Amino acid sequence: MNFRKILPLLLLFACSLYAQDNMKDKKEQVKALKVAFLTSELDLSTQEAEKFWPLYNVYDDKQFEIRHQKMKAFKNRLNSESLNKISEKDANILLTQMEAADEELFYLRKKFSKSLRTILPASKILKLKKAEDDFYRKLLQQYGDRGKRR
Repeated sequence: MNFRKILPLLLLFACSLYAQDNMKDKKEQVKALKVAFLTSELDLSTQEAEKFWPLYNVYDDKQFEIRHQKMKAFKNRLNSESLNKISEKDANILLTQMEAADEELFYLRKKFSKSLRTILPASKILKLKKAEDDFYRKLLQQYGDRGKRR
């Protein structure tokens, strides 16, 4: 069976994962779907895959940590009531912390891209970026469609 034919079902399944309670299980299940999607889109050789996946997994875990732990802490402090009462000094500190996290993500991506250049041609690195964007777009679309049916 062609992977592109079962992809919508996989994405729908991924969206149903959001209904579960265990965040770690959800993360692992979405990660498995992402790996399957990226594998089909990148068409890596055996040698490329052996070098790519360990590097990608470290990068993906670090990116998740920055986005979901650091950024979540910032967002929790940015509710409307807190924002109305925050001092200028505290606002500047929070803004500086947020910028540092954004910069950390940027340098992580840059380092990852530089490492990828030693194992993949530039065309596959571009395909990876597009495939990641496509995966998340479809995941969000499926999640949004699921919410409309309620």
